Amino acid sequence: MILGSMEPRRRWLVLGLAALAVVALIAGGAVVITRLTGGDPPAGTPVAGSPSPSPIGTPTPSPSGPPPGANITGPLTLLLVGVDTRVSVPGWEPHSDAVLVLHVPKGLGRAYLFSLPRDLLVDIPAFPKSGYKGGRTKLTHSMSFGSRVPGKPKQPSTAQGYELLRSTVSGYTGLRIDAGAVLTFNGFDRLVNALGGVDIYVDQRVASLHRKPDGKYRDSAPGGYTGPQQVYEKGNRHLNGWQALDYARQRYITGGDYARQRHQQQLVRALTRKILDEGLARQPERVDQVVAALGDTLIYVGGNRIVDLAYALSGVPEDKFVLVGLPGSGVGKGSAYQGEQLTSEGRKFITELRAGRADAYLAAHPKLVVKT
Repeated sequence: MILGSMEPRRRWLVLGLAALAVVALIAGGAVVITRLTGGDPPAGTPVAGSPSPSPIGTPTPSPSGPPPGANITGPLTLLLVGVDTRVSVPGWEPHSDAVLVLHVPKGLGRAYLFSLPRDLLVDIPAFPKSGYKGGRTKLTHSMSFGSRVPGKPKQPSTAQGYELLRSTVSGYTGLRIDAGAVLTFNGFDRLVNALGGVDIYVDQRVASLHRKPDGKYRDSAPGGYTGPQQVYEKGNRHLNGWQALDYARQRYITGGDYARQRHQQQLVRALTRKILDEGLARQPERVDQVVAALGDTLIYVGGNRIVDLAYALSGVPEDKFVLVGLPGSGVGKGSAYQGEQLTSEGRKFITELRAGRADAYLAAHPKLVVKT
């Protein structure tokens, strides 16, 4: 499926990896783009991976002119979303199960990745496209509210839902969102398998709520699930696609959703290292494999041309890719749980990030830096 104009399918490797390891890919992405793509969609056009092959284009920048993206100096902010679409359920509205923000300050020499809790209480603005009138509720609902298409109750639009999520995140953080990518759970599974699995340090014992040791889903029962559980023991582990997805989804563990956010960020870093170590961006045949695996499980929305963005961010080193964990706490009335809120320390980080003082703030609050 293509949303927008038809483009060579190889381009969308850039977008799929962007959804999980943006900095790593675009550090070598210029090579992929100049060798494997032709043209770019109009600014702001949402697109998805194409399952069918297309001719290869080989545009190169003019030797006498500036390189692509020369006018992009930052700051840049990318919104990366993992979505539970449950496409097998007619009319199921997509929910943002993972919301990650990647901010690259002016100068493009450093990048900060942080997560926002899916249950974060936020003000969601009115969205006439879907008929939503606005309100204060959990962040995860902004995508589902925005995905509703008037007159088509069983045909929600993930791309449209992303628009409302983007506006909501921008309003909460005060950061302008320049581009973003949405990857479904199935797309994540496929991506990791296409990369040959991923090596990660499991920092605490995690028992899966959803999966058996053989990867099959556990049987549902009143009040939960039954049967053997897949367990991820503490230590260095090699995970395949379903294992990586399952591990990153668990939130009924010590630390709750904040531990899950940490694990998702660690997985992003592990994928980043995998891409760099294997030189994936310089292997066209591997590019083909990954893109074919992603298919239409990916949606990208960007204001900049991908070729420009890749060149502009090509100088961000992997060791300057900082993972930040924002602490929070539950909000409720009496015993009724309403959602989550960031602590003053977490909110202050976003304020300092906007002001260009993130490094100094993290130096004074080192526990916010996620270790891998």
